[in-house]
Amino acid sequence: MAVESIARKPPAEHPPTFRSAPHNVEVEQALLGAILVNNEALYRVSDFLNPEHFFEPIHQRIYELASGLVRAGKVATPITLKTFLPADVDIAGLTASQYLARLAAEATTIINAEDYGRTVYDLALRRALIGIGEEMVNEAYDAPIDSAPRDQIEAAERNLYELAETGRYDGGFQRFAQALTTAVDMAARAYQRDGRLSGLATGLKDMDRMMGGLQPSDLVIIAGRPGMGKTALATNIAYNVAKAWRGEVQPDGRIVSTNGGIVGFFSLEMSAEQLATRIISEQSEIPSYRIRRGEIDPSDFDRIAETAREMETIPLYIDETGGLSIAQLAARARRLKRQRGLDLLAVDYIQLLQGSTRRAVEGRVQEVTEITTSLKALAKELNIPIIAASQLSRQVENREDKRPQLSDLRESGSIEQDADVVMFVFREEYYLKNREPRPGTEEYFKWQSDMEAVHGRAEVIVGKQRHGPTGTVALQFKADVTRFSDLAEDDHLPART
Repeated sequence: MAVESIARKPPAEHPPTFRSAPHNVEVEQALLGAILVNNEALYRVSDFLNPEHFFEPIHQRIYELASGLVRAGKVATPITLKTFLPADVDIAGLTASQYLARLAAEATTIINAEDYGRTVYDLALRRALIGIGEEMVNEAYDAPIDSAPRDQIEAAERNLYELAETGRYDGGFQRFAQALTTAVDMAARAYQRDGRLSGLATGLKDMDRMMGGLQPSDLVIIAGRPGMGKTALATNIAYNVAKAWRGEVQPDGRIVSTNGGIVGFFSLEMSAEQLATRIISEQSEIPSYRIRRGEIDPSDFDRIAETAREMETIPLYIDETGGLSIAQLAARARRLKRQRGLDLLAVDYIQLLQGSTRRAVEGRVQEVTEITTSLKALAKELNIPIIAASQLSRQVENREDKRPQLSDLRESGSIEQDADVVMFVFREEYYLKNREPRPGTEEYFKWQSDMEAVHGRAEVIVGKQRHGPTGTVALQFKADVTRFSDLAEDDHLPART
């Protein structure tokens, strides 16, 4: 009986509480009134405020009509606007004419128009945040069986990043004097940077001279056959940029890079430990095989410890996750930029990235096309240079001259199309070493002479550069420590005794 009586008596329920989305109708009315009284007020907000930022649909329509009339060179007033609104519309018991007249009567001054516009815009951003949150909740509840939670996290991060990037008031025309100030500031920053460059210095002077450093929003491809040193070059550049980093704290608490940069490195092939060992080897000039085998003496260990202490302080962040999709990579790069800052991104290497499932079904060429297009879009979105290593096809090996060409880029012409800079790493020594003749023969002595001429030399062939010249940069390469450095010219060598 007790169970039945409980079942018949419904539990006491608290009345549900409803919360309306953030909005301020009075601010919207005051702003629209200011525009109707003085059309100049529209120019103070039109750069960042759109009709959809208003909460009330009728306010969206009025703002859209007023903007259209002003753009057409006409005057937007209660009288000119009422023609475009339905005569029988009921706005809180008022006709269109009465409501427009009420707006004009309760207008704010043009001086406050921009502040009111920003309030309307900020409230619209809050509503957009609520929309993203609701979408996350609903998708998490109703997710189909084949939907991975990670995909939803990446989509939410992308939406939040896009909202954060659009939530700004900058843009529009500026006085030329202001542009001049910005240009002079940029020149001053370039003067203070290593190498006096407009872009990030790679730490390799001859390469910087040809490229002007690594430019923001550029996709830089470093391509080569296995064993040429493309990973070593990407690693060297990433370390050099991070090592040179200096930052200034701004009044709002942000840290702005004044030299070098904060670097993110996606190591899809090597583990973080292997990459760290390689960098220690490069910087201490102790071969990595000796470090791994423990073939080091106390002085070597002191150098390794000193190098490790220095590496601890540099802003170089490594992601060793294998099999990343391009969407995952983009989400993690955005997160790093927002949390720590990001001035350079390195990816080793393109062929180990995955595209979307749909592109993968269409074939590897379409998948690589999606990857390179997305990398270029990410470089523009984050306004940073992205260095991506890429494999070359085997057809290089079939030629007498093994120097790579743009046509050797593997799997997709989109790599050449999307890249701003394409660099090929070529070492004649690598191929010559594998063609050693029988000792004592005439060919052997010629081979020895050829080996001496190319020993420790590497060529970086700039096959494409959207904003500069193409050509070849000669570098020194220490194979045992996988380190690239500037090649000392004959006239800069120390005098022989």
